Amino acid sequence: MIRRYLVAGLITLLPLAVTLWVLQMIFNALVGIFQGPFTWVAHRMGLPILPYWAVAALSVLGILVILFLVGVLVGNLLGRQLLQWMDDLMLRVPVVKGVYGATKQLMTAIQQGKGGSFREVVVVEWPMPGSYTLGLVARSDCRWAMPEGETMVAVYVPTAPNPTSGYVIMVDRSRLRPVDLTPDQVLTWAVSAGVVAPSSEEN
Repeated sequence: MIRRYLVAGLITLLPLAVTLWVLQMIFNALVGIFQGPFTWVAHRMGLPILPYWAVAALSVLGILVILFLVGVLVGNLLGRQLLQWMDDLMLRVPVVKGVYGATKQLMTAIQQGKGGSFREVVVVEWPMPGSYTLGLVARSDCRWAMPEGETMVAVYVPTAPNPTSGYVIMVDRSRLRPVDLTPDQVLTWAVSAGVVAPSSEEN
């Protein structure tokens, strides 16, 4: 009886605990970004060090202002040119260009289906025979990687709970099983660790 109640309580509170944990990570990251500059300004101006809650509030406000300004820049020609200049600069810095370029291309492909990428959802046998997962077709024809790659397909397998840190595998097209799902449904399924499955009405 006690064990059953403990399990029921755990199942009930676990989603809330995970949500709070993720929010706490985001919150701490925001504070960490702005705490250094705020402390430096306070020292330079002879002001007292701000308490943690004030730094946190200003950090959130700062992020909102930055997001708003970037949105404004994207909405006009001059802003787009400035952002393009920043992209070019980042893609010229050694080491940084690899991470920045790959992340930008991945997010663009997931969001817009650029070049047909991530529009086709498949079931793939992975990571071992008899085990299956959902994947997104990233590219067909992998001859650039191996001589027999003409029939190979690059499949992106999202991981839980962060689908942007997934795996890329090359599989023969004949071993893939197309499934009538959207990329958004696959990402939602991955984020929920397989708990939230698309309903028949959605399909």
